[in-house]
Amino acid sequence: MWTADKIRPIVTMTGSHQKTCVFGALCIDGRQFFRQYSVFNQETFLKYLKELRRKFGKIILFIDRARQHHRSIMVRRYIKQSKDVIKVIYFPKGSSEFNAVEECWRQGKYDLLVSKYYPKFEDFRHVIADYYRTRRFKLNIIKYLSRSVS
Repeated sequence: MWTADKIRPIVTMTGSHQKTCVFGALCIDGRQFFRQYSVFNQETFLKYLKELRRKFGKIILFIDRARQHHRSIMVRRYIKQSKDVIKVIYFPKGSSEFNAVEECWRQGKYDLLVSKYYPKFEDFRHVIADYYRTRRFKLNIIKYLSRSVS
């Protein structure tokens, strides 16, 4: 944020510790699928996987190693049962540079949080939902997946 010289900026804060969670997927053909949930756990990830499968059918899913993605018995069981339509490939640990969705989170964080104030948490949730529903990320998925580690 820019301010006049020797002027201390005032930042309004709510003090809220409420949370929200967004799952996202980008397709090579430019389609995208984002969903917002109140928590990040195995149940919400499983619900997201089912919605993703319903929308796209057969998929190859590149995901990070978040606990909810690979340690959940429910999620592993669902993926195993759906092996004819869902193929999961895990990114190497600590390799977010291969994950194009991480760029969506970075852009969203900048666009939605920098120098912004939301008086109510519900206002913030609605802005997030609108942003990811209407924003078109034109990212080259192949470029992300084929980056070499230097």
